[in-house]
Amino acid sequence: MTFLLLALAVLALPVSPRAIARLRPRAHDPPPATKKSDGPFERAAAWDLLAACLRAGLPVPTAIQAVGIEELSRVAELLRLGADPVTAWAPALELPATAKLARAARRTARSGAALAGQTAELAARTRADAADRAEAKAQKAAVAVAAPLALCFLPAFLCLGVVPVVLGLAGQFLN
Repeated sequence: MTFLLLALAVLALPVSPRAIARLRPRAHDPPPATKKSDGPFERAAAWDLLAACLRAGLPVPTAIQAVGIEELSRVAELLRLGADPVTAWAPALELPATAKLARAARRTARSGAALAGQTAELAARTRADAADRAEAKAQKAAVAVAAPLALCFLPAFLCLGVVPVVLGLAGQFLN
C-alpha cells in the first residue's frame, strides 16, 4: 500500500520546465571527444575489436573502418581500391603503433592464415608488455621511496637501538 501511494505521489508531482530544459542538449555544448587516448590498453582494445570484426566475417578494410583506427585509414583505402596487401600495409609499417600489425597482416596475406588470430595475439602481447612496464615502474618507485626512508630511519635505529646496547655492553666490560 505504501509503495502504491509513493508511486502516485511521484507521478502527481509537477515537473518544472526548467528541470526539463536542463536535460536537453544545448547548442553550445562541445561535441563528445572523438579521438581515443593512445595508451597501450586502448591500443590493445582496438586490436581486440579488430579481431572480433574479422572473426565476424567483415573484410579487412571494413573492419579497420568499423574500429576507427586513424593510423590505418590509408591502409583501408588502399585495400578497398584493390591494392596488393604488401603494398597496402606499407604505410602502417612506418608507424611504431601499427608496425607489428602491419607485419602480421603482410605475413597472413602471403600464407593465407587468419589475420584475426594474429590480431588477438597482438592485443594480448600489447597488454602483457604494458603490464610489465607498469610493474617495472612500480618497482622503481618502491626503490626510490625506500632510499629516503632508509636515510631517515637508519640514524634513528642506530641512536635508539644499537648505541644503547653497545654502551651497555661496553659499560659491563669496562667494569
